[in-house]
Amino acid sequence: MVQIFTVTGITEAVAHTLQAEFPFVWVRGQVTNLARPGSGHIYFSLKDHNASLAVVWFKSNQQGTMPSSGERVDPLTGEVLSGRGLVLQEGMDILVAGRIQVYAPRGTYQLVAELVQEQGVGDLHLAFEALKQKLAGQGYFDPGRKQTLPKHVRRVAVVTAPGGAAIRDFVKIARSRGLGGQIRVYPSLVQGDKAPESIIHAMDRVVADDWADILVLIRGGGSIEDLWAFNDESVATAIFSSPLPVVCGVGHEVDTTIADLVADVRAATPTHAAQIIWPERETMMQGLDELSIRLSRAMNQLISGFEARLGHQEKGLDWLSPETRINRIMDQVNHAILGLKQAGTQWMARKSDLLIREATRLCTALGPGFWRMHEHSLLTQGDRLALHGQGFVEAKMAQTRVVQTRLQGLDPHAPLQRGYCLVRKEDGSFVRDQGEVAPDELVEILPARGRIVARVVDHQPAKKG
Repeated sequence: MVQIFTVTGITEAVAHTLQAEFPFVWVRGQVTNLARPGSGHIYFSLKDHNASLAVVWFKSNQQGTMPSSGERVDPLTGEVLSGRGLVLQEGMDILVAGRIQVYAPRGTYQLVAELVQEQGVGDLHLAFEALKQKLAGQGYFDPGRKQTLPKHVRRVAVVTAPGGAAIRDFVKIARSRGLGGQIRVYPSLVQGDKAPESIIHAMDRVVADDWADILVLIRGGGSIEDLWAFNDESVATAIFSSPLPVVCGVGHEVDTTIADLVADVRAATPTHAAQIIWPERETMMQGLDELSIRLSRAMNQLISGFEARLGHQEKGLDWLSPETRINRIMDQVNHAILGLKQAGTQWMARKSDLLIREATRLCTALGPGFWRMHEHSLLTQGDRLALHGQGFVEAKMAQTRVVQTRLQGLDPHAPLQRGYCLVRKEDGSFVRDQGEVAPDELVEILPARGRIVARVVDHQPAKKG
């Protein structure tokens, strides 16, 4: 089936196809048919030997002009520009970047310009992008190959123009940061055709001197032509091959050069480079205070842990010590003596109660006359009973004293009161035989009071048999 388009439909289809195929293009040509109406927009054509292309350059796209300030921003580099922008003239060779668009009312296509530059400047941007892609393919920009800066930089080699504002700003910031260090300037050209060779020569001197911790490349701001030495492939290769970490702070914050991309650390400005290398002293002092607080807390926790362990060990040693064991045995003996006394008293009380009850029963059964007849015999039996009970108690008390005497004889400290001493080795064991110690061995002598540390001079082994 044949599809029949309306004029609008076919125009929209062509526009869609063109915009999809050419979303953003660069076109080189010569200015013709230049027109500047009162709207501020600029209309012209680009032509070469065989063709012509209509171009519209809307006022809002003309070199990023900011109406409130009159300043201009380069859309490619972000550089803030001063003075008048590009003034188009008939016959001028230019480079235009923009979008292909179909202008429906006339049924023609045109280029909507977003960036217009003179042919020479455009070539620089194209060369920049080409070199950027080449070096990226060779791994020059890979983060994995980039070196890290030392934490405390002491010696810094700076490659720059010695009389420029960049080195003054760098030194000014360096004086107020970090813990102090040395800066050695290696003079170099930073602009012009001879600048790349001069920069490389200065970097070679830095490496040959073997003095610096890091290498710094700095330069003040400028146009893309002014900074072109830092877009040179040989300079990029020198940075890539440097054995020292390289910090690059070239231009203003919006400027980006190949040297920035290859360097181990990119700084926005020369001032920012100094800020990256040396931290603020207040921040360092705060970090030191935090470390001090953490160390104090850790020490307190460590000491508390040792104190707790020492307390547990002291309790364990106290429980296992001979003195504590003897005290426990003495408590048991005293408890047994008290129980024996209470048992004897209770036994006597029971016997007395039984005697009284039996006497009462006898008195009731036999009557007063019987008791008067046998009173003398009863008194005699009572005396014998009392004497027997007293002898029983005294015998038990004698047994108790014998046990107490034996326990006292087991007290290791009792002999110390009579002039004897205990001898203990460094491992805590007591010496029972002279063969358990060796000459020059340290021992601890424990008399009744205090302690004496002595060294064994000599001893004669005990004779066998």
